[in-house]
Amino acid sequence: MSKRILVTSALPYANGPIHLGHLAGAYLPADIFVRYHRLKGSDVIYICGSDEHGVPIMLRARKEGVSPQVVVDRYHELNKQSFADFGMSFDYYGRTSSPVHHETSQEFFRTLAEKDEFILKKEKQLYDPEAGIFLADRFVRGTCPVCGYDDAYGDQCEKCGSTLSPKELKNPRSAITNATPEYKETVHWYLPLSKYQSFLESWIASHSEWKPNVLGQIKSWFSAGLNDRAVTRDLPWGVEIPADIARKYGVESKGKVLYVWFDAPIGYISATKEWAAQKGDKDLWKTYWQDEDTRLIHFIGKDNIVFHCIIFPAMLKAHGHYVLPDNVPSNEFLNLEGNKLSTSRNYAVWLDDYLKKFQPDSLRYVLAGNMPESRDMDFSWKEFQARHNNELADILGNFINRTFTFAHKYFDGKVPAKHTLSDLDKELQKRLELAPETLGALIDRFQFKAYVRELMDIARFANKYFNDKEPWKTRQNEPESCATTIHLCLQTIRHLTVLAAPLIPFSTEKLRVMLQLDELPRWDALNTESLPEGAVLGQPEILFTKIEDADIEREIERLKQALTDSQSEQSQDAVEEIDIDTFAKTKLKVAEIIAAEKIKKSNKLLKLQVQIGNNQRQIVAGIAKQYAPEELIGKKVVVVANLKPAVLRGERSEGMVLAASAESRLSVLFVSDDIPSGSEVR
Repeated sequence: MSKRILVTSALPYANGPIHLGHLAGAYLPADIFVRYHRLKGSDVIYICGSDEHGVPIMLRARKEGVSPQVVVDRYHELNKQSFADFGMSFDYYGRTSSPVHHETSQEFFRTLAEKDEFILKKEKQLYDPEAGIFLADRFVRGTCPVCGYDDAYGDQCEKCGSTLSPKELKNPRSAITNATPEYKETVHWYLPLSKYQSFLESWIASHSEWKPNVLGQIKSWFSAGLNDRAVTRDLPWGVEIPADIARKYGVESKGKVLYVWFDAPIGYISATKEWAAQKGDKDLWKTYWQDEDTRLIHFIGKDNIVFHCIIFPAMLKAHGHYVLPDNVPSNEFLNLEGNKLSTSRNYAVWLDDYLKKFQPDSLRYVLAGNMPESRDMDFSWKEFQARHNNELADILGNFINRTFTFAHKYFDGKVPAKHTLSDLDKELQKRLELAPETLGALIDRFQFKAYVRELMDIARFANKYFNDKEPWKTRQNEPESCATTIHLCLQTIRHLTVLAAPLIPFSTEKLRVMLQLDELPRWDALNTESLPEGAVLGQPEILFTKIEDADIEREIERLKQALTDSQSEQSQDAVEEIDIDTFAKTKLKVAEIIAAEKIKKSNKLLKLQVQIGNNQRQIVAGIAKQYAPEELIGKKVVVVANLKPAVLRGERSEGMVLAASAESRLSVLFVSDDIPSGSEVR
């Protein structure tokens, strides 16, 4: 094994909170691995951060009516804090909107451009004539050519899961203005991956130890043949390409940014640079990225395999000054209560919400024991409760509590002496002697489920050992045997404290205090050192309290409600179709609000006086919670002009103001000031 290890986890998008699928895929396994190697004394650093560019962030920003920077600032801080509260032990958590990242990405791009590693291509892409920008795949919506769903994205249909391109959509429209996009010529830089296929195939062939799911996906790409991959896009948000490189090719650099797949993995490098600067040695990052005596390990989910095993290595090879990954342990997906996780439907367990209700170690334990290492796995709240109660509380917690309680009650809170060993005593000792090497090897092979199983088996055997030795009986008639039993149980707890530290760090920190250890023993020193006889013990503490049924039922019901709400929305979307003649019967016109006031005894209704061309009318609108009367005066809105009059709270209403609704929110559809009142809306 190399003396130096650089570990990364896939940078999470800063467009929403962290959920269980993220944790089980790329973060928890990496943290267990890193914590283990720190206990081994390895030279290891763990780098991660927020991926703050890309279309999903722009979509959320547009949906919320704020800038992308506002979105990434919010979720960077939220996720950084959630990770910390969950026990993620990053050495540095960066962000791709930082100046260092922009400079690093631009320099990387410049190096490849100056080495003529790119191909420049002119092509036609969809363009929004109203917004005046080229449309990324996710900014194009339309009808799926596979299933007919009329709101598919330009890169994927969320209903049938088909991978698409914007050109395949029927009736394409801009997600920004709803305008029909047109094709317009643009220029982009491409990385010719086919140039590196032979090298990549040989390199991958030298890593037969990689996980089968990783190798299988890579080889399928090789079989299909690698194609040119665009590294730039036309977007207003991202890392701008270097102006000098653009000028060299006669291309306008403004509005042209690095494709997010290109700049995101460079975020590992830029974050390591920031870590080095924080350590006071700005060149320290080179030791981890450019010295061959480094193991670079990327922990990812299976949706990132191609980027980390083909594209990023090709980039690193093209650059020429970086080490290549030693391993890319990718996990499969985690499902939830038998269904796929869906952030858009709120069908997920969000980390920040979980941490308000339950212990972080409980989730770390259950996720690691059910990790989707080679196939998709399912998380259920009932299983979570059962494993917490039956294993953490009843096996591990019970063994620790009864041992400490007995030692305090009958041995003055000290480690008793060890005397002649019975066969059962020797069997326990043998298990402890073998455990560091056995469990360590499982972690090093990324077999975290097996590690959890072996760890709990030690605690299970220790519990049985306590029962079989019956110290409550031997205390009076065989005091030396009783002392030996409690001595070995305390030594077992010392072992478990270290062996479980990568998995449940908050609980093992409490155990360290209970054992009165200044620091955790080194992993490799577990069998060469021990708790000295007569050592004073700290007071026992209950590590795991039982989780009640009511707490679990509440979480299950929330997920059921999310599914119900989603199905209801889909049902509402499936409205009855009408023909153009029926639609033409509805007269939509622009109206100017000339007066507005609240209706007495109603916190919901406003009485509006509107001017529709030469005609003045009164309309009652249920928008009082969203708008103050004074802020509406002078605004132009869209109204249904031929709606049959009605009386609401004693006031005559001669039309309807159009507004968009989402959950409990309403947003009136305002019209530009330069559109005259009375204009028809078509």
